Amino acid sequence: MRFLERERATLAKLLPELDPALRETPLMELERPGSPGIRHFRDSGGPGLLVPESHQGRGATALDALRVQRAIGSRSPSLAVATTMHHFSMATLVGIGGLGDGLEWMLIEGVASSNRVIASGFAEGRSGAGILDPSMTATVTADGVRINGVKRPCSLAHSMDVLTASVMIPREDGQGDELAVALVPAESEGMSVSGFWSSAFLAGAESEQVTLTDVLVPPELLLRTATSGEQLDELQTAGLIWFQTLMTGSYLGAASALVERVLLNDRIPEHERVRLFVETEAAMATAEGVARRIDAGDLDESALAQALYVRYGVQDAIARVVPRAVELLGGLNFMTSDEVGHLAACANGLSLHPPSRSRMTAQFSAYLADRPLAIA
Repeated sequence: MRFLERERATLAKLLPELDPALRETPLMELERPGSPGIRHFRDSGGPGLLVPESHQGRGATALDALRVQRAIGSRSPSLAVATTMHHFSMATLVGIGGLGDGLEWMLIEGVASSNRVIASGFAEGRSGAGILDPSMTATVTADGVRINGVKRPCSLAHSMDVLTASVMIPREDGQGDELAVALVPAESEGMSVSGFWSSAFLAGAESEQVTLTDVLVPPELLLRTATSGEQLDELQTAGLIWFQTLMTGSYLGAASALVERVLLNDRIPEHERVRLFVETEAAMATAEGVARRIDAGDLDESALAQALYVRYGVQDAIARVVPRAVELLGGLNFMTSDEVGHLAACANGLSLHPPSRSRMTAQFSAYLADRPLAIA
């Protein structure tokens, strides 16, 4: 099987219109601000990738989604990173749907059937906080909940139809508070988008600042978790596993775009091409192991630990593969096109996502000593 053939076959099966559209669009056009990539994603049915077919989605498994993200990353790193945030939100909503009474599934089905793009206002691993811990404040009123706060960077800021935000609200039975996920329509009064991302790299991901100022969210757009502390921990753990796995695949796709250029160049010695091929595929195989655990429903603390150390291991593989690929492609490729340098810079972005390896050192050391895994 040729390099990336399996990933692109999975993409073609689930979203048949997307890869041709990306392939026909120049890389640097997909990577610029105002990129058409997100529109291609929407038009191809991408928003429903993780939604079960019974609810008008594409029914992708975690393994499918990982392969799709790598395939997209090989065409446009910006689109892969941006859509990972959509899929992370959808995976969280699907998880909440499994705990709810049916209203959640109606909203999820609406996202899939209408190809709505969802931006994430979740914490995504702030130091000392769970991935769903509220980063915005909420005030309950007679008409719903009014939300205030800022999310930056927020991918898909200009193209989103809905922003997801976690908030704490009183339980319906009056017994304390509970976590809820608010679905905030992009056209809501009081929501604004302003500039934040000034780098040329990954500019197509639309990672800007989203500000909510006294935004009213009606009760029908609030998904209550109504879970115990233990169940909530499970939901947050699952969300973080999905996040790490799909983001790993996205950046591995960017690195794979460079490796593919090396493999297609017959002037580069065989042993060099095979070396890059082996290391890149080995990295993908470790990520696939985590995806298979997700599909098996194995979403416990040990799966989270595996998702994290696989992600850090893939970072190391990318750090070895990318400079070697750039060197083998040669100075002429680097000097005559922005593509090689751009892909090289984008591929290294995996190390910038939370939680960073340096902040997890003490937590992993404690975990090895049979203590619970904490997220720094």
